[in-house]
Formats: sequence, C-alpha cells, structure tokens
Amino acid sequence: MMQTLIKRWWLLALCGVLNAIFSAMMFLILSPEGPPMLRIFRQVRSTAAQLGMLALAAGICTIVTGIWSLRKGSSWLLVLNGLAYGVFGLLVRANGPVTFRMVALLVVVMALSIGMYELATARTLRGHLAGEWLLGVAGPVSLGFAVVFLAFVLRWLKLDPGPSAQTFNWLGSYFGFSAICLLGLAALQFRPRVALPSALPAG
Repeated sequence: MMQTLIKRWWLLALCGVLNAIFSAMMFLILSPEGPPMLRIFRQVRSTAAQLGMLALAAGICTIVTGIWSLRKGSSWLLVLNGLAYGVFGLLVRANGPVTFRMVALLVVVMALSIGMYELATARTLRGHLAGEWLLGVAGPVSLGFAVVFLAFVLRWLKLDPGPSAQTFNWLGSYFGFSAICLLGLAALQFRPRVALPSALPAG
C-alpha cells in the first residue's frame, strides 16, 4: 500500500497484522453481536488499552516509514496517516469520553491520506500488474471509506445510538480492509518473482 514500505516487506506485514488484530477485536470482542463465549473479554477494562496500543503501534510504524522517505513528494501522506492512527490510539487508550464522531473524523483522515497515496503510487507501477491492480482498487475503496465516515461526521448518515454493532462493524470493516491491502502488498514484495521495483519515483 505504501511506496516507501516496498523495500521493507516485514514492516508492511507488521502493520497488516496489527490492523487485522484490531479488526478482529472490533468484530468479535467489542461488537454486541460477537460470539457469547467472548463476552467475558468485553468486561475487561484493559481491552481499551490493548486496542489503543495496537493503533498506536501501527501509527508509529507508518510515521517512521514516512520519515525515512521525507525527500519523496508523497511521503507526508504517510506521516499524516500515522499521526491519525497515533491520535486514535491515544484516545482509545485513555478510555475517556470519546465520541464516535471524533473517531470517525480520524478515520476520514486515515482513509483519505492512504487512499491518495495508493492512487499516486499506482501510477508509478505501470508494467507491474499485481501491484498496480492492488493499489488501483485499494485507492478508490479507501476514498470510499473516507466519504462514508465523513457522512457520519456530518450526520448525513446516522448510526444507532450508543456503541452498537453497526458502529463496530464499520470500524472493523475499515481496519480489516487496511490489513488485507498491507498483507497483500507485503506478500508481493516477499516473493521475488512478483517483487515490485526496488526504487519507485514519487507519485
């Protein structure tokens, strides 16, 4: 998903795993429609702290990657994405009065910044079908998530009051999608036969 992460497939994979765990916790543990056998975990006060640490770790990984490539024109989008992840993680970890509109606004920043980065990077991958296809699809979908969560922020779309299954399903869907894209691109780079270029021009 990220041009400057291509040389570091292990960091892509790490970010993907963190997003996957976060998504699974949203669907299975926090959602009211999750499996009853996991209900005990919903009562553990440390759950919010764990979620916050996952998001904060993913944010740090992305910020570091962006800083490593500050000379490239689009790297600031990675830093912005990581900052949004980090703020999101800190808010969740604090376990204070966080509204869904606050969370949705941060997701807008995450999805918009990474979507723009994906589209810019896809243009540099002409001739590398797998990577170009992955980013060409991921970019518009990421921007679509940004539009949906912006509609939640502006109250064009309304959710059920309180921490409903609908709320956690939307959040889980976004982080799950991010995980799939990150892990997919990491797998592409790990396999030499379909590896992406070692040096890509800025988008």
